[in-house]
Amino acid sequence: MLTRPEVEAAAQALHEAERSRTQIRPLSFLHPQMDLEDAYAIQDAWVALKLGEGCRVRGRKIGLTSRPMQRAMRIDEPDFGTLLDDMFFASGEPIEAAQFTDPQLEAELAFVLRDRLAGAEVTLTDVLNATEHVIPAVEIIAARSQRVDAETGQPRTVCDTIADNAANAGLVLGGRPVRPMEVDLRWVSALLFRNGVIEESGVAAAVLNHPANGLVWLARRLAAHGIALEPGDVVLSGSFTRPVPISAGDVFHADYGTLGSFAISFS
Repeated sequence: MLTRPEVEAAAQALHEAERSRTQIRPLSFLHPQMDLEDAYAIQDAWVALKLGEGCRVRGRKIGLTSRPMQRAMRIDEPDFGTLLDDMFFASGEPIEAAQFTDPQLEAELAFVLRDRLAGAEVTLTDVLNATEHVIPAVEIIAARSQRVDAETGQPRTVCDTIADNAANAGLVLGGRPVRPMEVDLRWVSALLFRNGVIEESGVAAAVLNHPANGLVWLARRLAAHGIALEPGDVVLSGSFTRPVPISAGDVFHADYGTLGSFAISFS
């Protein structure tokens, strides 16, 4: 395992990469022995740096929920990151693309909690009962470390992604919020347009057979560390589209059918 100074140095490197808008080499090339627990320790240290600057925790994100992505990353479970208040953008608000390193957009659902979720025995029914509403969302993912190492051509590992806050950099909520029992969430679908062209589409059942299963996994995973999902938390349940690259001048339109639609523009 990495030493505490190594963990803190790695977190500082990611923090500086975000501030300078310049990617660093994947941390796994500097620390080939890094494991998942090291990666989450680096993520925690990075979050602590952000909190020290005045940011507040607003929730969590769940990633790598689809089987193809898990196979590609050679893992058999999702990952998670932390949502901070400065990551939330309003629908229709112009967003500066250059503030992110290698940004991409994904479509998913966000769960807004009314009740606390804690413990290793949390079930899908518990998640649905604890949810105030579910709302369409798009996540801006970014890579503070290079997705492919410039020197070797090797892709970064899942440990690199986890250390990098599971690649989360921002999100936009829009459309129509619904009670979790109001619709069959498995069949919520989305069309993701970029500049008037459908680039991606998907159905929420691709997220662990039901998008609420992501929260089941997360609550159980956090229970081992004595952490709960709290009332008011926003939890991104996992993407059901492939990521679409973002460039300055792009206008995205996320159409969730009966759950509404909204626009995201990048300057």
